[in-house]
Amino acid sequence: MNKTVNLLGSTGSIGTQTLEVCRKYGISVNSLAARSSCDMLIGQAREFNPTAVCIYDEDCYTKLKNELFGSGIKVLCGMEGLCTLAADSNADITVNAVVGMVGLRPTLAAIESGMDIALANKETLVCGGKLVMESAAKKGVKILPIDSEHSAIFQSIMALRGERGNQFKGIILTASGGPFYGKKAEELENVTIEQALAHPNWSMGKKITVDSATMMNKGLELIEAMWLFDLPPESIEIVIHRQSILHSAVVFSDNAVIGQMGVPDMKIPIQFALTYPERYESLSKPLKLTEIGTLTFEKPDFDTFVCLKTAVEAAKIGGTAPAVVNGANEAATALFIDGKIGFTRIGELVRGAFDEIKSTDITDISDCLRADRKAREYVNSMSKAELCSR
Repeated sequence: MNKTVNLLGSTGSIGTQTLEVCRKYGISVNSLAARSSCDMLIGQAREFNPTAVCIYDEDCYTKLKNELFGSGIKVLCGMEGLCTLAADSNADITVNAVVGMVGLRPTLAAIESGMDIALANKETLVCGGKLVMESAAKKGVKILPIDSEHSAIFQSIMALRGERGNQFKGIILTASGGPFYGKKAEELENVTIEQALAHPNWSMGKKITVDSATMMNKGLELIEAMWLFDLPPESIEIVIHRQSILHSAVVFSDNAVIGQMGVPDMKIPIQFALTYPERYESLSKPLKLTEIGTLTFEKPDFDTFVCLKTAVEAAKIGGTAPAVVNGANEAATALFIDGKIGFTRIGELVRGAFDEIKSTDITDISDCLRADRKAREYVNSMSKAELCSR
């Protein structure tokens, strides 16, 4: 396939699967970027021979530069390096698969240079959706979703793009329910990191897997869907679908519902984003409905999953509220992964930041960054105070 990509987040779950798709179809890799997995990035660079690589963790820069000395590959680091790679127009598309708020600036840099984006970094739209969508419209840039749910919505809409009167009025956003489906808050008090990472259907990185366990992931996806498909939060229904076969669906003006189904494998949406509008044979196995047998759909438990409830409320308020909720969640989830707070404390800290920090309008990226910083400061100050009081 005559296509070239910039890949940010190449050593993570989405990044490595993106490279599988690149191998399968002969897609060239113009650049690679990772947070801190230096050895893995070195191996990828030697295999795909990109023009440039970037390591976000500046402590790894010297090792990366020394290992790739004489290869002809340019070595960059930090946020400036990420933005440079994202905006490199020698590629046809930039895949943003980094995790967290760190993905916002590279997305805006890519848009400013006129690059189409395959987006797996949901925080880009959660925190800076207004800025991103306005900039993309101004530059004529396509944003192709990689999240399985948003890809399903996009595919469902595109399936009817040639028909008249195919306006849609709502979205059914499906959620697996994570490893703690059916549990009540008191049952989650002593959850371990190992239990939180035991997702029933998907293999993902630690942060996203914990987000699925708290159901924050689905709240962030609702906000992302609002921006991608220009709908208010009231038009997006979250539905628990344990089998992860219907990846999401669209409700059209005549109440017809059209969705996309497939096995739970991220290579399907990754491949579609890279090959759009064409479809090719997939690396994923075919869906056999008779082997699945039953598909179930239920309402989420907003009382138990405080993160989900808070994210939905932030979506309705708008402004910097989603950035506050996201920043608090990133900080609290990191503390949980490091064993410094309990599982249910994530939701409590997210809720506390949401209640404490007033939402303001977004006029430029500094507003998003300020809200994110305040949220992280709140979480870290609260957790430090608790540790001191023990």
